[in-house]
Amino acid sequence: MERLYAPWRTEYISQGDKKIKGCVFCHIVINSDDKELGVLHRDEDFFIVMNKYPYTPGHFMIIPNHHTPNLEDLDPQVFAKISNYAQKGVKMLKEVLNAKGVNIGMNLGSAGGAGIAEHIHLHLVPRWSGDTNFITTIGDTRIFSTDFDKIYTKLKQHSDHYFR
Repeated sequence: MERLYAPWRTEYISQGDKKIKGCVFCHIVINSDDKELGVLHRDEDFFIVMNKYPYTPGHFMIIPNHHTPNLEDLDPQVFAKISNYAQKGVKMLKEVLNAKGVNIGMNLGSAGGAGIAEHIHLHLVPRWSGDTNFITTIGDTRIFSTDFDKIYTKLKQHSDHYFR
């Protein structure tokens, strides 16, 4: 039997009554415990938050405060600000985490692959040569070389510099 050590999943599995009801992103908008929530930056129109279940270490999202499943319903000025911060985020991932590339994208609607389809969000996923391997394909498992909290702390220490 193969064993995968993933201690960070304990919190998710044992949440019980603490599991967030409703939109998880709207929950972040109205709650201010940024460290607990993994928030890197807040703006009057959006926030930047680490993905709790990342594709690669350092994966974060830029999310409008306005709850909408439709990109076309988002204020164009807010989308322009989010795009501007995506550029800043790419620079931070390259300089702070030494990412060799970055995937940026939005999965719109459940048919488009969105895991949380009711509230649009923009993913920034840092990439390195060789950061994927066979275990993802045959084992349906991802392996991370570092701890979520360490990456959050490192990015948070630099976020004020990049997101001003």
